[in-house]
Amino acid sequence: MPKKSSMAPYHIRKYQENDRKWVIDLFSKGMDEHIPTTFRHILKLPQTLVLLLGGPLALILVSGSWVLAFVASLALLAALRFLAKYPWKQFVVTSLNTDMSDITKSYLSESGSCFWVAESKGQVVGIVGARPVKQPTLQKEQLELLHLSVAPEHRGQGIAEALVRTVLTFAQDQGYSEVVLTTSVLQHSALALYQRLGFQKIGQFFLLTRWRLISFSVIQFTYCLPSAQVSLALEQGGGQ
Repeated sequence: MPKKSSMAPYHIRKYQENDRKWVIDLFSKGMDEHIPTTFRHILKLPQTLVLLLGGPLALILVSGSWVLAFVASLALLAALRFLAKYPWKQFVVTSLNTDMSDITKSYLSESGSCFWVAESKGQVVGIVGARPVKQPTLQKEQLELLHLSVAPEHRGQGIAEALVRTVLTFAQDQGYSEVVLTTSVLQHSALALYQRLGFQKIGQFFLLTRWRLISFSVIQFTYCLPSAQVSLALEQGGGQ
């Protein structure tokens, strides 16, 4: 884990129970931030433009009522806004009922997993978790990076990168061969960060069939680490 630096405006440490309120708030608000981006993404889709323009026009031709067409347009926009919110709200609910319901139990009860916070002036301003993948592909020891988030007012200070590097260092120390993660195609800053740090895209898919309608896909990344066991064997071999 990176050591606290007198020059850095933050330091990274393991999660403690009294961090829970900060962590849940940061996590939930971080997901909410993606709603406007998702809404704009939906509005730009060809099928959405057809609905927004063609639907009201059809109503005017059939009913002759501009008011009805206007009300229908507002109703459609409200429905699209709800659609934009749904995946993010659902992810928060699912997480709070699973791994985030008891962070200490989920991440700190075993040596192969952990949860960190970035602290600045007594406040939690960044979070990230890491848990082993239950069914690693091809029998590889994979660690999954989860819930990376940094408070908006503390971005641009290198906190997100430091948190990711903390996970990579932990994975190396624990003997994992890969760090994997999944993020959405709309999380542009996260995508740029992972690619800059050397993560490789290995797949892209739709979590649910219905998300094909709004082109909302997720991307899988992996970061390959030298195996701790292989490194140890090489050291032992070199010493003989």
